[in-house]
Amino acid sequence: MKVLCRNLEQDRERAMISSWPFVICLVLLVSMPVVFVLAHRILMPTTLPGIPDMDEADDVALFRRATLASAGGGGSAGLRRRPPSAPKIAFLFLTNSDLTFAPLWERFFRGHERLFNVYVHADPAARLLLSPTPSFLGRFIPAKATKRASPTLISAARRLLAAALVDDPANAFFALLSQHCVPLHSFRFTYRALLADPGAPPTPTGFRRHRRSYIEILSGEPGLRDRYVARGDDVMIHEVPFEQFRVGSQFFVLARRHAVLVVRDRRLWKKFKMPCLKSMADSCYPEEHYFPTLLEMQDPQGCTRYTLTRVNWTDSVGGHPHTYRPPEISASLINRLRRSNSTYSYLFARKFSPDCLDPLLKLADSVIFQD
Repeated sequence: MKVLCRNLEQDRERAMISSWPFVICLVLLVSMPVVFVLAHRILMPTTLPGIPDMDEADDVALFRRATLASAGGGGSAGLRRRPPSAPKIAFLFLTNSDLTFAPLWERFFRGHERLFNVYVHADPAARLLLSPTPSFLGRFIPAKATKRASPTLISAARRLLAAALVDDPANAFFALLSQHCVPLHSFRFTYRALLADPGAPPTPTGFRRHRRSYIEILSGEPGLRDRYVARGDDVMIHEVPFEQFRVGSQFFVLARRHAVLVVRDRRLWKKFKMPCLKSMADSCYPEEHYFPTLLEMQDPQGCTRYTLTRVNWTDSVGGHPHTYRPPEISASLINRLRRSNSTYSYLFARKFSPDCLDPLLKLADSVIFQD
């Protein structure tokens, strides 16, 4: 009897052991969908793309050169060397497509070659089919990839500022523009408006004025709190208190000392270079936050707090402003775009579709450059 019971128990154990592979397979089969769902949630990044480490390392080296060049009061081994000259405007074009309006800018620049420099940051992925016009030829700086809703647009603007600082010590103003921007006045008018700033405060010596920067700095805007926490609830603390967080237009004209301040900054950049949460993508516009916040915290009295680039947000789509089309181009439109509530009229405007070039060229000599 004992032998019989032992045999039965052994048979049961063998049966259980032989069934284990089947049980394991069944468990795995049932659990695979659950594992797939959980892995997707756990392993997929919760943030938008950030700044690649290699890009950051390259930028730090460039920014150090720009800071040293400015501290020394002269140029360094950069794009070009020049002796001191009259103050110049550095036109910084940030683009991810062809510079369609280059022919219009050529007319704007004509005859003033000693008073300006051009620098272009073109996204390496952009297919530029048009040949550069004379003022843009050879003026493309080493560029990195850019993407909306990421700090890469801040990096690109800082790269342009640094390249212009290294290149020419005569660059006094730095105008950030896009491929969709056009001038609203002649170069002569633009130059005089920037250089003869009646609101610029005197220096301690009283003999010459500090040049101000033309950058929009806004507080109390709708959705400002969501923009502030786009990287996480407490990410910006303590370097950037919410009370000092600002928003403004992506496009500005900076005085030289503020351009140096931007490329020298490490403290605020440490926060603003952090990627936004995917869940906050609709509130992630770092390029509209970093520059106004930095200048508000460092030198609020040295800024006009308004931009010189006109834009129409009345019928924006997907975060993009109104795009002007050929039927809208007229002398009355140019005059309307110039009007401003600030000290000066607007000097530039966006956003224009590429096919606006011909109608704008027809108005260039008779309207746009007739101040």
